[in-house]
Amino acid sequence: MIFGKQLMPLVIKMSKRQLNDFEAFRKVLSQSKNIVALTGAGVSAESGIPTFRGEGGLWRKYRSADLATPHAFYTKPHLVWEFYHYRRTIAFNAQPNDAHKALAKYEKLCEEQGHKFNIITQNVDGLHTKAGSRNVIELHGALHKVVCTNVKCGTVAENFDDPICEALRGRGDPMVREDLPMIDKKDLPKCKKCSGLLRPYIVWFGENLDPDILQQARDLVEECDICLVIGTSSVVYPAAMFAPLVAERGKPVAEFNLTEEPASDLFQFHFPGPCGSTLPRALNIQI
Repeated sequence: MIFGKQLMPLVIKMSKRQLNDFEAFRKVLSQSKNIVALTGAGVSAESGIPTFRGEGGLWRKYRSADLATPHAFYTKPHLVWEFYHYRRTIAFNAQPNDAHKALAKYEKLCEEQGHKFNIITQNVDGLHTKAGSRNVIELHGALHKVVCTNVKCGTVAENFDDPICEALRGRGDPMVREDLPMIDKKDLPKCKKCSGLLRPYIVWFGENLDPDILQQARDLVEECDICLVIGTSSVVYPAAMFAPLVAERGKPVAEFNLTEEPASDLFQFHFPGPCGSTLPRALNIQI
């Protein structure tokens, strides 16, 4: 809640809201030297990455949320790995769209101009990096990484093998409505250092974000001159609090989303439509 003198900047910003005004946005952006982009599933949806949220977020007969938990992995690691094998295959074969490419090109432009530009993403598909972005904080982990479940090891490593193990070859088809024969635990992905059972390097429901990564994100949000909210409904915490924090400091927030209405009255700019179309135009980037 905002009281007293803190309310004044918000009143000023709200009175100057410029929805769908590309020229005004570019002017504000050109005066910013520290830019942060917060991205969500809406960016990657245009590359064919399923969101796995809402009523349609089913894999076979399961809600994806029921498979993205420590309990699910403990009780049925073979089923969880089938689900993530499917997700990995989609991500590895997906290509960055124009929104990813625009952000990567804009990062290079900022470097040339001596400005700071960072991406904080809720996505785990790695498409920002594939597009060429380097300053990327992955809040929820990454599909191309695995972590050893052996508490004495805990090694985190990149892994682009597809399939990640032979037992998962040909598995994961979401159209198969019945469970396939269980894969023995000993045949699931193993750590190359200690042979312990691997799990996806993903922050699951019921788990906390890496405190170091969260602190890095907080520092960027607290220091930025402007925040771009791209392809996210801003409902998943703690990321949902980042843009409002920027607005509460009296700094502009620009939202790029499919929705016609802004997610918050505190956001100064709102650009409805596919991010692959609105973002390159707003950033004045040729793809």
